Amino acid sequence: MFNSIGIDKTLESLKQSLSEEENLPPALKPLIEILMMMFQLLTNRLGLNSQNSSKPPSSDPNRLKNTQKPSGKKRGGQIGHKGQTLTQVGASDEIERIKIDRRTLPAGKYKDIGFEKRQIIDIEFVKKITEYQAQILEYSQGKRFVAAFPTGVNKAVQYGDKIKAHAVYLSQYQLLPYKRIQEHFTDQLDIPISQASIVNFNQQAFERLDEFNQLAKKALSLSSCLHVDETGVNIVGKRH
Repeated sequence: MFNSIGIDKTLESLKQSLSEEENLPPALKPLIEILMMMFQLLTNRLGLNSQNSSKPPSSDPNRLKNTQKPSGKKRGGQIGHKGQTLTQVGASDEIERIKIDRRTLPAGKYKDIGFEKRQIIDIEFVKKITEYQAQILEYSQGKRFVAAFPTGVNKAVQYGDKIKAHAVYLSQYQLLPYKRIQEHFTDQLDIPISQASIVNFNQQAFERLDEFNQLAKKALSLSSCLHVDETGVNIVGKRH
């Protein structure tokens, strides 16, 4: 295979020499330039493979063929393999019973022997608002006593822990930008939320995980082997 770097340097050198040559006939110079351009195009095409173009791997020269021997097994999932097929659950959140329109049946007596079940697994995006009403008692002498609100219920209106956890999950695990998380809560749940609030949720989660963070750092520093996921890179057609 041609060395593309060597060819490029040679052509650049020839172009430089051609531009400095003063004794060439006027009609010969453009002809040489065209020949050089055609030569470069042809060598580029010869150097194309599945690594640097849209050509399929099957067109690569000296392609390594799959030497795996046939296992003799049938194609598809093997016996004992746990698949991902949906299965019915025992307890449904909602049950809708469908009665037969007896007017469509032949005349006669019938006995009810049960139902045939089919289930639909779906999701709901629902905003849930919990209102706490703390009882107020007024003493005969005018002093008032107010029942204590649950721990964490400190403001007239505030975000719940599930919203905070969901926002942190979208930000830190799904790696969504703050703007898109904000749009998700607004469009899907009708919950107004600022990007600054999402930043605060992340900060709160970070602070709560500080103890685990310190334990993880210590455990990693004492480990004899670290499993680090790094993105590979192709060098001269080989993966490193």
